[in-house]
Amino acid sequence: MSKIAVDEDERRARQEAHWLVREFGAEAPLYAAMKAEKAIEQKDFGRCARWKRVLEILANEPPAELRRGVAGK
Repeated sequence: MSKIAVDEDERRARQEAHWLVREFGAEAPLYAAMKAEKAIEQKDFGRCARWKRVLEILANEPPAELRRGVAGK
């Protein structure tokens, strides 16, 4: 996988995390986990990996950091 694709995947995961925090607040990790579970059920492991990364972002970054947006990342 090229560096550009990896950077695009990371940007997309951060964008999803930001959106989830904005829409669901403290419930954001629950929604990300549900999305990952749905991807597993559909045997879409690439999508599951993205949602796993979203969960990691939600666990490692304070909500205030995510609310500021993904522009600085």
